[in-house]
Amino acid sequence: MREPFSQTDNKNTVGIGRGQQLQSAAGKFKLLSLCAALILPSAYSLPVAAQSEGVAAPAYSIESPAAQSNLLLDVVRAGKRLVAVGARGHILYSDDDGKQWLQARVPTQQLLTAVYFVDDRHGWAVGHDALILATRDGGATWVRQYDDIEQESPLLGVWFKDRDTGYAVGAYGMLLGTNNGGKDWERLDDALDNEDGYHLNAISSVADSGIIIVGEMGVMFRSTDWGESWEVLDSPYEGSLFGVVGGQQPDHLLAYGLRGHVFRSTDFGESWQEIPVQTDGGQLQFGLSSGELLSNGDFLIVGHGGTVLRSSNDGQSFTVSHRSDRTSLAAVAEGAEGKLVLVGQNGIHQTDALGNDVLDK
Repeated sequence: MREPFSQTDNKNTVGIGRGQQLQSAAGKFKLLSLCAALILPSAYSLPVAAQSEGVAAPAYSIESPAAQSNLLLDVVRAGKRLVAVGARGHILYSDDDGKQWLQARVPTQQLLTAVYFVDDRHGWAVGHDALILATRDGGATWVRQYDDIEQESPLLGVWFKDRDTGYAVGAYGMLLGTNNGGKDWERLDDALDNEDGYHLNAISSVADSGIIIVGEMGVMFRSTDWGESWEVLDSPYEGSLFGVVGGQQPDHLLAYGLRGHVFRSTDFGESWQEIPVQTDGGQLQFGLSSGELLSNGDFLIVGHGGTVLRSSNDGQSFTVSHRSDRTSLAAVAEGAEGKLVLVGQNGIHQTDALGNDVLDK
């Protein structure tokens, strides 16, 4: 029997069920966050009095200057605005390319794992307890659209085709869909041939081609009709895949995951080529958590150990750099003038093209 919330490859297993210990350091950063106390024990627990007396946590996330330096798991652009999500229901937004951040009003203290905007106003964030939040003002305020506390499973990815049609994916093969902007969400797990309930880690679109989902044990699902039907793809990898990003050209995409594995397809997943990622010490071994296609066509992928990968040739090869602090990185967004905005274990970093922190005058 698989352990709760585990992500595996042929050599490693990360188990983060109730009371379980971290068995390997090679898991996905978003799934490490399933037990945030493993990362920052004192920062993510209720006060002792609240625990002993059974007092419920406040309904809204608490405004805190420390939110910018605490655990954040995703960052995206909503038009010119940047929006980041993470621990304790914190959502931050910036209108000056990451120099200054404001904290949004958010009706939860649950860990938020992913965020997606379909335009500069309409966005959705997902998190633990199958929570889905929505915004219509570019991320300044949010409302709850869906949750399932009894499920005790996190959602890990969200994607929308337009303001009406969208999907969210998560642990134990959870797939949710909506066709009215999230007013109603429907469980669609049975639409996928995922009898073992492998965790679904990410969902994304590929230009003019369709949608792709990747997850635990290398599972891949593709929809060429934008969610009306799904088919299983032959995976190039038996370990967990944590993300997928489409290229500038139709049918071009990258998938990535545990132990530095990166795979490239130019036919929307019909076939795959493994892209070796070499460092001075040999093959990259750090898990890769998130990727982004930059406006100039470069691919950026970030992950554990402060890893920043860049490809300027459509994913055929990558250069590797590591932040000096080796902090785990969860997501990347494009900044101004060639800069990057990275988020992860230690909050927000405004960096140069290689992931090194920069100070704006």
